[in-house]
Order: sequence, then C-alpha cells, then structure tokens
Amino acid sequence: MLFDNHGRSISYLRLAVTDRCNLRCFYCMPEEGIDYLPRRQLLTYEEMERVVRLMVKLGIDKVRITGGEPFVRKDMMEFLERLAAIDGLKKLNITTNGTVTAPLVPRLKNIINSVNLSLDSLDEKRFFNITRREYFKDVMRTFEQLLHFEIPTKINAVVMNGRNIEDIIPLVELARNNAVDVRFIEEMPFNGSGSNAETLAWDYPKILEYIRSHYPDIEKIPDPKNSTSFNYHIPGFRGNIGIIAAYSRLFCGSCNRIRLTPQGMLKTCLYDDGVFNLKNLIREGGTDEHLTAALLDALGNRAKDGFEAEKRRNFGLPVSESMATIGG
Repeated sequence: MLFDNHGRSISYLRLAVTDRCNLRCFYCMPEEGIDYLPRRQLLTYEEMERVVRLMVKLGIDKVRITGGEPFVRKDMMEFLERLAAIDGLKKLNITTNGTVTAPLVPRLKNIINSVNLSLDSLDEKRFFNITRREYFKDVMRTFEQLLHFEIPTKINAVVMNGRNIEDIIPLVELARNNAVDVRFIEEMPFNGSGSNAETLAWDYPKILEYIRSHYPDIEKIPDPKNSTSFNYHIPGFRGNIGIIAAYSRLFCGSCNRIRLTPQGMLKTCLYDDGVFNLKNLIREGGTDEHLTAALLDALGNRAKDGFEAEKRRNFGLPVSESMATIGG
C-alpha cells in the first residue's frame, strides 16, 4: 500500500483525460472559455495507461476518469476498456456532464462501476444560465439511460448563491423514487478567473439546514471510509443525500486520493499547484523505477490539508486555474 507522510493510505487516482469541455459553467471557467492545451502537451492514452498500471502495482485500486468532459476526447471508450482490463484495479468510475453520454451508456454498463453525473439544475432556463449551453435535454436523457441500465449513479450539484438555490429541493426529490445519491457541493474557487469570494454564502451547515427545513426527519448515516461527502437519508427515499464540504475542506484528514492533470502534472491535493510533471519524466526516458521514486517522494512531502497546500502554492498566489485544467 501507498502512504503519505501523515500516515494516510493512498488508493485512489483521479485521472483527468482532457481539459476540453463543451459547457462553459461559470463556476468552472470564463464565458469565453480557457486556452486549451495543444494535443502534444497532453498525456497520450499509452502514457496514461502506463501510469495507471504502475500505480495499481503500488497500491492504487480505484481510478476515476474526469476532465474537462472525458467523452469529448476521441476513442475514450476504447481507452476505458483497456483500463478496465488492468489486473488489480478494483473500481473504474467516471465523472461526466452527460451532454454526449446517453448513446454510450449501454456499452459503459460492462466497463465502469459507477457514474457521477454533473447536474446543477433541473430547470432548463437555469441550466442554460449556469452552463451557457443548451444541453439540458441531452443530460436528462443520460440520466434516464443510467437509471434504465441500472448503473450506480451519483448526481453532483454545485450550490451557487443566487443561481440554483431553487433547485436544491427538486434535486433532493430525485432520490425519493430513484436509487441514486444526490450530492451537493460547496462552490470552489477554481473558476479560471482568479476572482473569488472570501466567504462562502452556502456552506455545508447552511445547505444541510436548508434541506432539514423541508425534511425534518432527515438522519445522518455512516460515511464510507475516505468519503468526501457527509451522508444522510430521508425515511421513505430509495436514494441518499450527501454534502461535500469542498471549500471548507473538512474531509482532508482521511483523504486517500491523488490527481493527475491532462498535461501530466501530479497533484497530491486539489488545492496545490502541482508537485511534479510525470509526462516530462516519461518523455525524458524515465523508467518505472524513476516514476515510482518521484511518486513516493511527492507523497512523502504531502500537505496536511487543503489550506496548507494552498499556502504552498508558488509565490503564494491564490487559486486562479479552471477546474477543467485539473480534473473535477
């Protein structure tokens, strides 16, 4: 098993396969988008597969594919099939915005273990105002397909003051008759603009209190090991409710994940600005032994939590990158 310098086991890799996305969610990037990386600066599928195989040998047993939007990258399904065949990899999951995913769901059924579907509003107009794109019906078709093929699904909704508060209860209601987990995420500063609020209008306690005001009998349930969400159940519901304190960073003490960005930058915390570039090491001829040594060195100097990681950023500059460049 892999451990960091704080004694936390590391078993989970979040692999961002592209920085490209067909939405322009205001909390993730500016309306005009971001400067996408030239293809040659991205990890190839072969390089990513090599890294995953190596990390699985070292103790990683869960991989989540993220982006950008993973399915805008060509030949993604074939890549997923190769990863799923890696001996020792127990879970292969994916996070998608659902815009182009619906036709792929029947094939995904035999490849991945679960899907996280990003869905911040159930109102078509508010969906457009948040994403700046008209894909609402496509996303809902993906949701229906995931239910039809009984793929374990979590709905991820970022809670945004003045944008989608009216959607919190309708989203909760998705868990009444469907075996899905609906998870509300504190808004984070990764919007690609460098302009961030100093305080959070809707944090974990406020989100919970708002839900409790509509469902007084909501009850806390045990959180799975290494869970990023605080989990709840409403009697009579098929699914559960979760709240992810991503801005408050309340789950750092049990964090078991590392991240690899599309350009090959290893991040041992969401809030750091990258600890070293695996792609450069690979393309300079680095052996598996070199990659292993670099990974172990990074884990041996891991920040205690997201606040320490943010303070370590180069020149002390605040977060300014888009979530699409680091993996959702």
